Amino acid sequence: MDARKSSIAIGFIVVATLLVIAAGLMPGARTLSFDAVLRALVSPDGKIESILVWTLRLPRSLAAATAGAGLAVSGYLLQSLTRNPLADPGITGVTAGAIAPIVTCFVFLPWVSGLYYPLVGLAGGLAAASVTFWVARGGNSHPLHLALGGVSVSLFLGAITIYVLLFAGPQSTALLFWLAGGFAGRTWMHLLQMLPWVLIGVLGALLLHRVLAMFALSDHSAAAMGVQLTLWKPVLLLLGICPVAGVTPVAGPVAFVGLAAPHIARLLRPRGTLSEIGLTAAIGALIVTAADLIARTIAIPKELPVGIVTALLGGPLFVYLIQRGRLDFKGEGA
Repeated sequence: MDARKSSIAIGFIVVATLLVIAAGLMPGARTLSFDAVLRALVSPDGKIESILVWTLRLPRSLAAATAGAGLAVSGYLLQSLTRNPLADPGITGVTAGAIAPIVTCFVFLPWVSGLYYPLVGLAGGLAAASVTFWVARGGNSHPLHLALGGVSVSLFLGAITIYVLLFAGPQSTALLFWLAGGFAGRTWMHLLQMLPWVLIGVLGALLLHRVLAMFALSDHSAAAMGVQLTLWKPVLLLLGICPVAGVTPVAGPVAFVGLAAPHIARLLRPRGTLSEIGLTAAIGALIVTAADLIARTIAIPKELPVGIVTALLGGPLFVYLIQRGRLDFKGEGA
C-alpha cells in the first residue's frame, strides 16, 4: 500500500469512527431521533435532548475514540521497542502496574486528587514494565519470555489489587465496574484529563517514526545507523506508557486494543512507519468507539463494561491471527 492509499485508508477509518460517534448519539435509555440529535448539535438550547447529546453521549464517545487511539499507539510502541508481536500494555504488565497503585491511592489515600492518578499510573506502569523487560532480558529474547514475564508481573499486581479491594467497603462495586473498563458517565473533564497523555504518546510516536523504523532492525543494525539505544529505548518506553497512564484512571483497563490494532494495521501493509502509526491510531479509535456503542446499547437501559466487549471481540481475532500464522512483527504470514 503506497502513501496515497494509506492516507485514503486512514481517512476512511476516521470517517467510519465519526459515523459511529454520530450513531451513538441516538440510542440510550431515551432514544433520540436523527432530527433531534441534529438540532441539539447545531443549536443547543438546554433542553433534555441537548443535555443528552452534549453532556452525556458526545463526550463519552469522544473519550472512547481518544482512549482507543492512545492504547493502540501504546501497543505499537511497545511492539516496536521490543520487536515482539506479543507486546501490549496488558501483556507487558503496564496496565496492571498502573491499576494497582491507583486502586491503592483510591482506597487508602482518598485525599489524593484524581488529577494526580495519571502520574501514579505512569510510575506504576514504568515500574511494572521495567520488571517485565528485565525478566525478558530487555525485551529482546524469545516472545514467550516477555509473555511469561508480563503475565507473572500482572498476576502479582492483580493479587495486590484484589487484596486492596477487600478494604474498599461500599466503594468496591464502583471499583469493580471501573476495573472491567468503561466510559459510563465520562464527561468533558475526563476527556481533557486524558487527552494530554494520549497526545504525548501519539505525537511522540509520529515525530520519532524514523527512530521506530530503525528499531524494527536488530540493535546492532540500529546502532550502526546512529541510533543511541541507551537514549531512545527509555524514551520510547515512556511514550508507550503515557497513554496508558492517561486512559486507565478514566476508563480502567480496556483489553486487546493495544495488541490487536497494530497487527490489523500491518495486515493492510501500509508503506512506511508513519502510515503504520496513523492506521494503528485510527483503527484503535474505531474499535473502542464501536465497542462502547455496543456496550451501552446491547442491554438498554443497562450496559456492559467496554473491557468485556473488546475482549469478546479481540479474543476471536487474536485466535484467528494465530491460526492463520499472521501474528508476527511484520504482519506477514509464516
